[in-house]
Amino acid sequence: MKKGLVMEGGSMRGLFTAGVMDVFLENNIVFDGSIGVSAGAAFGCNYKSKQIGRVLRYTKRFCRYWKFCSVRSWLFTGNIFGAEFCYYDIPFKLDVFDFDTFKNNPMDFYIVATDVRTGKAVYHNMNDYADDNIEWLRASASLPALSKPVKIGDALYLDGGMGDSIPLEYMQKNGYEKNIVILTQPEGFVKEQLKVLPLIKLFTHKHPAVAQALKNRPDMYNAQTAYVKECEDNGNTLVIRPEEALNIGSRVSDPEELQRVYDIGRQTALKRIEEVKSFMAD
Repeated sequence: MKKGLVMEGGSMRGLFTAGVMDVFLENNIVFDGSIGVSAGAAFGCNYKSKQIGRVLRYTKRFCRYWKFCSVRSWLFTGNIFGAEFCYYDIPFKLDVFDFDTFKNNPMDFYIVATDVRTGKAVYHNMNDYADDNIEWLRASASLPALSKPVKIGDALYLDGGMGDSIPLEYMQKNGYEKNIVILTQPEGFVKEQLKVLPLIKLFTHKHPAVAQALKNRPDMYNAQTAYVKECEDNGNTLVIRPEEALNIGSRVSDPEELQRVYDIGRQTALKRIEEVKSFMAD
């Protein structure tokens, strides 16, 4: 029976996911495959490389640096999260990613991005950190209007959350019968339409499928959380979620705020770790 890990996005709410991941790694929780969306991909790759504490370490270190995430970065480069700094300087020079462990770990690691032309989700299995694989990570976490579309091959891609926010069904359809899902919103959360959607449409007028995907996203997301709850009740899915709203923004310059959300993730996972072990052993 194949066992999978599903990690939704949520920008800096992803520090909750990082805390959960680290507790899982410390307890040697092993999956056959995992899938990450947006921050769930950008942070989740560290599960395959088995680098406990790395996400918290580099986000706290660089959260005040304009090249990491800032309006200045957006104005000068078109990307609120600096493309070169975040996806090349950090993993290759400043907080080195364990490329060998990532490549040698047999766990599959899927990334979700959204095709700009169609507004539909595209899934990529990243088994090493070479060639276009880094660009798939970047695409998955490239927010519309706040990031330039990422060109891979002949296509353009943006944030995976527009196409498939919680890809549990994708994992199930690919043979993962038991899954742990890490959500960054509490139970009962209902996504509402973005108040700034008309403004975003101005930035995405060249890509109408993106604007339509954003318009449809609340309905998709709410249907997916309902499906996750159904699977949880059926016993084939274990869900780790915060008990209450994390109340952290998308752009954070306070290291203590990042630590706070990470600690909530750790505490939540530690409370459930015996349940997780039992679920994975069955």
